[in-house]
Amino acid sequence: EIFQSRKDVQIVLMLLVCFGRNGASQTDKCSYTFIVPQQKNNGAICVNSKEPEALLENRVNKQELELLNGELHKQRLQIEALQQLVEVDGGVVNEVKLLRKESRNMNSRVTQLYMQLLHEIIRKRDNALEASQLETRVLNHTQEMGRLASRFRDLEHKYQHLSAIANNQSALLVQLEEHCKRGGHPYGVVQDRSRPARPPVIPQPPIQMPPLSPGAFVDHFISPAGPFKDCLEALEAGYTTNGMYLLKPDNGNQLMQVWCDQTHDPGGWTVIQRRQDGSVNFFRNWETYKQGFGNIDGEYWLGLENIYWLTNQGTYKLLVSLEDWTGRKTFAEYASFRVESEADFYRLRVGRYHGSAGDSLTWHNGKQFTTLDSDHDVYTGNCAHYQKGGWWYNACAHSNLNGVWYRGGHYRSRYQDGVYWAEFRGGAYSLKKVTMMIRPNANTFH
Repeated sequence: EIFQSRKDVQIVLMLLVCFGRNGASQTDKCSYTFIVPQQKNNGAICVNSKEPEALLENRVNKQELELLNGELHKQRLQIEALQQLVEVDGGVVNEVKLLRKESRNMNSRVTQLYMQLLHEIIRKRDNALEASQLETRVLNHTQEMGRLASRFRDLEHKYQHLSAIANNQSALLVQLEEHCKRGGHPYGVVQDRSRPARPPVIPQPPIQMPPLSPGAFVDHFISPAGPFKDCLEALEAGYTTNGMYLLKPDNGNQLMQVWCDQTHDPGGWTVIQRRQDGSVNFFRNWETYKQGFGNIDGEYWLGLENIYWLTNQGTYKLLVSLEDWTGRKTFAEYASFRVESEADFYRLRVGRYHGSAGDSLTWHNGKQFTTLDSDHDVYTGNCAHYQKGGWWYNACAHSNLNGVWYRGGHYRSRYQDGVYWAEFRGGAYSLKKVTMMIRPNANTFH
């Protein structure tokens, strides 16, 4: 039996059955158990004390069932909440995956658009460069045509004048021959027997000028004599005026037109290159650098083949005259200078340096000539592409006298492609005037 003693605490006295020994009804021993529950009971609980202990232990009361049902209900609610969260999270994950996929697609599209834009920029830049070069060439050719036309008219007048003189001379010779046959003296002049008779002057035919190099034009002194093997020979023959002369080097097979500087101490200099106003484009191909180009009285390049024939007929020295945009002048002189034949791609050979500009050419000594379409430098790429000219490039240049002529000196370019001499004003400074000229070496420096 279960007794209720107090309102807040229930003490349940459980009478346990006392088991007798030897089948007697006598009770040997009784035990008492007091249970103090943590929660209030709502009614009496009957327990059959005669049931086995194992069944009593397995019996569950009503209160525990309600607690279990409550816990199960809470867990069910939590599971449902978790399922909802999983469903929401699953949707978010899918959306994140879609967003990542769209992001990758957008990145790919942006990259594609960037490459297209870059290609368009490069194409427009190349088109602008080609248009500028074409415009410069058209302007150069137009000026050259005008100069050639003017020169042709001058030569035509000179030819007519010489023809008239030749005809007069021929008529005079005929008269002299007829008078000599008669034993008389022309024009009533009595010959002085004390002096030997001077032979009549026979006019020389005019010298046949070789065709000018593309763009070449001369409006200065042109030597009527020659050809000479170099400008020093012309100077020694009494021609002391600066101008265009005809040269034919020893063992050479053709005439060449050059500019001789006979006033620069000590004279006899053959100009092989000149830069002064940017009027001529020096970004040319191999064949053009071989034959020569430009205006002989202005900016020009004599030609690698001509330089080869000139420098291989003796020992020549090189004088490089430099001037910046402030009027400062300097020079670099080399005791020897020559180039090899085209079979060796006009390899450069220079001797000992002397001067005030600094040595920016010895680094190129022994190197072959390189142009945009004929790469012979030691760099992995083509130095002519970066330096915008033709030169004896190494890897790539300490000097670039055939580069782009920039006005004002300091210039901005992706590469160092100006007309520079690194030891004088550096590679980022484009010089105003440059002249390269050669002269037979008399073992003396300028």
